[in-house]
Amino acid sequence: MIISGPIRPRVATCIAICLGLWTAALIREPQAAESYAIAMHGAPALPADFQHMPYANPAAPKGGRLTWGLLGTFDSLNPLIVRGLAVQQIRGFVVESLLARGQDEAFTLYGLLARSVETDEARSYVAFQIDPRARFADDRPVTADDVLFSWALLRDKGRPNHRQYYSKVAKAAAAGPLTVRFDFADANDRELPLILGLMPVLPRHAVDPATFEETTMAGLLGSGPYRVTAVRPGASVTLTRNPDYWGRELPVNRGLWNFDEIRLDFYRESNGQFEAFKRGLYDFRVENEPLRWHEGYDFPAAQSGELIREAIKTGMPQPSEFLVFNTRRPVFADIRVRQALTLLFDFEWINRNYFFGLYARSSSFFAGSELSAYGRPAAVPERELLKPFAASIRPDILEGSYRLPVTDGSGRDRVTLRSALNLLSAAGYDLDGTVLRQRSTRAPLTFEILVTTRDQERIALAYSRDLKRAGIEAIVRAVDPVQFDQRRLGYEFDMLQNRWDQSLSPGNEQSFYWGSQAADIPGTRNYMGARDPSIDTLIAALLEARDRTAFVFAVRALDRALMSGYYVIPLFSVQEQWIARWNRIERPSAIALTGYLPETWWQRPDTLTRPDTSTK
Repeated sequence: MIISGPIRPRVATCIAICLGLWTAALIREPQAAESYAIAMHGAPALPADFQHMPYANPAAPKGGRLTWGLLGTFDSLNPLIVRGLAVQQIRGFVVESLLARGQDEAFTLYGLLARSVETDEARSYVAFQIDPRARFADDRPVTADDVLFSWALLRDKGRPNHRQYYSKVAKAAAAGPLTVRFDFADANDRELPLILGLMPVLPRHAVDPATFEETTMAGLLGSGPYRVTAVRPGASVTLTRNPDYWGRELPVNRGLWNFDEIRLDFYRESNGQFEAFKRGLYDFRVENEPLRWHEGYDFPAAQSGELIREAIKTGMPQPSEFLVFNTRRPVFADIRVRQALTLLFDFEWINRNYFFGLYARSSSFFAGSELSAYGRPAAVPERELLKPFAASIRPDILEGSYRLPVTDGSGRDRVTLRSALNLLSAAGYDLDGTVLRQRSTRAPLTFEILVTTRDQERIALAYSRDLKRAGIEAIVRAVDPVQFDQRRLGYEFDMLQNRWDQSLSPGNEQSFYWGSQAADIPGTRNYMGARDPSIDTLIAALLEARDRTAFVFAVRALDRALMSGYYVIPLFSVQEQWIARWNRIERPSAIALTGYLPETWWQRPDTLTRPDTSTK
């Protein structure tokens, strides 16, 4: 500011006051700059002028069809509501979000529907500038009004995770036709700007809020690269690439969405699904059964090279399978019972006899990553976080000396059996001949294990055999995938097998997995029914962490609280992704940190005229 000539006292006073207010305003709310991307911690890995994602081939040919074989069925095309069994691929292929994930980073988002994002250092708000080119499939523009509509709709009528996340917004408003801002007040959640960036955006003009929560076989209108063009209820859905897709030249999309058509075929039974793959009725398969991966791919196409098998190592926490205790059931309410039942699982025997030693085992929910606390002594910041909950954290888990029980692999280990019976006795159970009974009621200790695949059933039967030696009866109940999903979502089980896929940046979804509030809401992934103040507090701590170091310590502390609760029996950790694909489908040479990505694949040009061999 330049002022010439003498300054009168009153004018000088006004100038001083104005300068003081202006300076104070700058101190209170530093001006935040718009950015092309946002990272949970640190800076985005890619520069503002990046041309394509490093795991995509920008020269990938377009055309052809990808047929996807899925286990189960569906009765809805809306994956954003609780009701029904929905086709999950609608999200991403048909319905887009404001920002898109960078799959080579822990948690970084780049511009998609929004060309820029803005937030302050405290992350007390986030604002998005919508790309003026963005269009829904009916060629109507995407506006701030559509974003606000989607936020309110999913907050009130969406899935439990959406309701939980979006209810943290204190104020939402449009600052113009293409600008929207969300304020978080005292949410203390640094992930919220990214959570809002991943919000599905629906068109106000094409969605009826009154019927949104009802299942439907009508495809949602989205802004994504594909549209729903054919539906056979419960059997298949066909997605067709929109030739006028508005975002096809965006850097985040170059080399992606290469197939003209994607057909999702559903199979109700896993053996039939595999037989269909052997006949070439679908194009790729993610294998989850070690026996099949080891012995099942001996058919001619696999031997000749027409079928390609790949074991892909990712940079993510290793997906881990668990047998989950439903602690809502009285039989599992006592932690000593859960500890005893963990001792009685003979991993060494099962891994050698069923899985050819292909599996490892970890008690961590973030196995194989820097976020895992298993076998790692707690650092000082972790101990400070856990201090209020010292009574519920096992000392050996805190010190890093805790290890899962190791049997002699005979299937009849006496040492672990004796230890388990001692714990059960302390919990009020005694052997009555060959039956373990509750001391006061004389009721036998019995429960049901719900399974749906061959591998799950084999594990459960082997486990029930070991339990029988302790006088415990475990009934193995095999159901089809549809019934399994329905009972899992409604918590109508005693024990079942499950896995929680984790990222390198766990956040709000952790409340959805094991937060107390989620325990009584059908459709969350808190299958064990955990209600633990330490877990809730530690989830809040990781959401408030301002740098990667503090964040890692908070996640490890959460891992220790989960391990100490004995909510699950760790089965095994999957150290690789096992992918089989017919060689008519090709992929980029680079693999993303997260592993395989079908949206980056393409059909080999010389096979584009292959006939439709489907008999479904």
